[in-house]
Amino acid sequence: MKPRLTFYGVIIFVLAMGLHMMFALALLLLKLISNDHLNLTCKPFIETTLLVTISGLFLGVIMVLFELLWIKKDNRIVQNNPVSPDEKLTVVLTAYNDELSIQEAVRDFQVHPRVQRVIVISNNSTDRTMEFAKETGAIVYNETLQGYGACVYRALTEGMNQTDTTLTLLCEGDCTFRAHDIDKFLAYLPHADIVNGSRIVEQLRTGGSQLTTFMYYGNFFVGKLLEFKHVEQGTLTDVGTTYKLCRNNALQALLPNLSPKINLEFNPYLLDTALEMKMKIVECPITFYPRVGASKGGNKNNLVALNLGLRMMFGLIISWKPLSAK
Repeated sequence: MKPRLTFYGVIIFVLAMGLHMMFALALLLLKLISNDHLNLTCKPFIETTLLVTISGLFLGVIMVLFELLWIKKDNRIVQNNPVSPDEKLTVVLTAYNDELSIQEAVRDFQVHPRVQRVIVISNNSTDRTMEFAKETGAIVYNETLQGYGACVYRALTEGMNQTDTTLTLLCEGDCTFRAHDIDKFLAYLPHADIVNGSRIVEQLRTGGSQLTTFMYYGNFFVGKLLEFKHVEQGTLTDVGTTYKLCRNNALQALLPNLSPKINLEFNPYLLDTALEMKMKIVECPITFYPRVGASKGGNKNNLVALNLGLRMMFGLIISWKPLSAK
């Protein structure tokens, strides 16, 4: 196992920088309140705190530089596993009370020439999602274990189990993503086991989508944290998107190592586990549209997104297991 000096070096640097800024602010406020020089009894505490924060900053930089200079740069091999131009894929859509959008989403994917079938996984929807999906010609299942992770896990499992396709396209049934991006996914697939969609390109995001500026940069930050954890294994800018294309042989190896009990943090959890297994992940820029209907996940508002981002960072830095025990 690699030492991950870059990953922990970045964390130490950020924590030390945050502590240093908080201490400087507290010191300034204390001076203003006292309207005089600080009591000499505070001097040892001030010196100790400054020493700790500066040492943390220095240690973080040294750890990052050491690993980046130490890692050999000539061992990477570009994977080139072409996909047949006639290769079909199975589309699996997650859905929870998406009766307003599910028919449009299913039809959008059904007409793409590379799509063999569309499967909809409802997660105990209480509206007419399942009924409308069946009317549109989708294969419909209901996942009784409540939670986004359980729904995604079931969707990937159903896609993997199709014997006449070797590719599974995971998406959502709320019309935030569109079938025309399949062609882009397939262009990247020869070099990957999983092609992960990225909403990071501003020109590809429609105004009014639920990805606020705060969520946009927060998602980018968590993506870079994951990239630092698996330095030199990939470029990651978006860990929150459901839209991804997977080879079924990769899913056969990956799914037994995943817990469906991980909820809204499931996407970075999946990517983290796949990278730990040395799978090839390549990002693909995708278009992003306003969803049809109300959000039920981590995009409700910035406060919910912040809480979700903190849980994602906890999983990446500490462990994913406590998140699966909720």
